[in-house]
Amino acid sequence: MQKTLKTNKFVKKNLMIVGALVALILLLDQLVKIYVKTHFQPGESVNVFGDWFVLEYIENQGMAFGTTFGNKIWHKLALSIFRIFAIGGICYYWYQQAKAGVRREFLIAIGLILAGATGNLIDSMFYDFAFPYDPCMGYNHLEGSGVWTNCDQYFVGKIETKHRGFLLGNVVDMYKFQATWPQWVPWLGGKDVFPAIWNTADASITIGVAMVFLRQRAYFPKKQKAQIIQNNEQATEATEEDQL
Repeated sequence: MQKTLKTNKFVKKNLMIVGALVALILLLDQLVKIYVKTHFQPGESVNVFGDWFVLEYIENQGMAFGTTFGNKIWHKLALSIFRIFAIGGICYYWYQQAKAGVRREFLIAIGLILAGATGNLIDSMFYDFAFPYDPCMGYNHLEGSGVWTNCDQYFVGKIETKHRGFLLGNVVDMYKFQATWPQWVPWLGGKDVFPAIWNTADASITIGVAMVFLRQRAYFPKKQKAQIIQNNEQATEATEEDQL
């Protein structure tokens, strides 16, 4: 009974620590996005570290790093609904892994992926309502959407624009590397090292996935090694609980 109580406390402690990290990333992601949307003009950029790392305000209608998914309303809805189910699945898996007593580092990796997916979903859910919408901005154009808008003020006439509403909003991006490969690098010389513009949520997902990929042997050890690790973690758990 006492061991069960200690285990439950340890699980709650892990969930609270990782939950706080998720909340912090979400807060940072949204604060940066809101600041950029309210202080930058579309396409405006500001140097952060010299001229190789800048903040540049753009929006995208698709997935991470500006990748696109389609031009019909159901394409965007499917993407947003998939994110909702994925977030629910990640939360469930995260909780089950915490109860199973896995490494806290693995829970952090899952939490980073969860935070990133949730951060971009918030944009799609609410930004069409929270901020002024100009359908004539370039990032709102969507050929094949069937939604026609008169943009005579921009001297372009009628154009097709994206659908608007709940789960249909753009995702805000702002981080950009302005570095190029040296000319001597085969096939890549003179090209951008990383041409995509991204946000905090994208970075969080990437770091979490990279942790799982690079540390999978530590997170998913073979049976004998897993038993040794489990015994060590149980000893650590007991020590931490004794200190509470």
